[in-house]
Amino acid sequence: MSPSATNKIALFIDGANLYATAKTLGFDIDYKRLLKEFQSRGTLLRAFYYTAIIEDQEYSSIRPLIDWLDYNGYTVVTKATKEFIDASGRRKVKGNMDIELAVDAMELAEHIDQMVLFSGDGDFRSLVEAVQRRGVRVTVISTIASQPPMIADELRRQADVFTDLVELQSKLGRDPSERPAPRDRGERGEGRHHAPQFLQRATTMAPRGDDDFEE
Repeated sequence: MSPSATNKIALFIDGANLYATAKTLGFDIDYKRLLKEFQSRGTLLRAFYYTAIIEDQEYSSIRPLIDWLDYNGYTVVTKATKEFIDASGRRKVKGNMDIELAVDAMELAEHIDQMVLFSGDGDFRSLVEAVQRRGVRVTVISTIASQPPMIADELRRQADVFTDLVELQSKLGRDPSERPAPRDRGERGEGRHHAPQFLQRATTMAPRGDDDFEE
């Protein structure tokens, strides 16, 4: 048995953070290629994707992406955003998935060898440290190629491995000329196929700051 076959991996994707990072670097994530890339590195036990959803909208461009992910190998974790009025009277929408991600990571830690965190949020530093204490090697994927960097320095220092997303563009980036192929269907999703246009406008939840959105 090859060493990679015994490497049990779980992916934890902070959806809004990854979207904002890729957008800053000027490319779109192809989530099918992302899954295949990490399946090639070992035994991929779980691929979690976390995102908040604005409820009561007639149409949200993130819903087709969530649908596709759910039918094609990802475990999608969502919750409704909360609206509030800030001190200056502006309406803001708060959608923080940190707790959900942390709980899942701690529960899975004893079953995996490697955790791959797609986020630059410094709030995850303590989580990374806690997972490492359980013998898990942690890779954090974000970027320092932007100004300012998308990753908090304390999170980068805590990680066992930091990988800049720009280095993975050739492996994870979506080809703009790609077209949906009829054979690309999820196991449970009759008639659902890979649709790059979902990924081009992946989400309306690109963050301003860590997790606040305003109108």
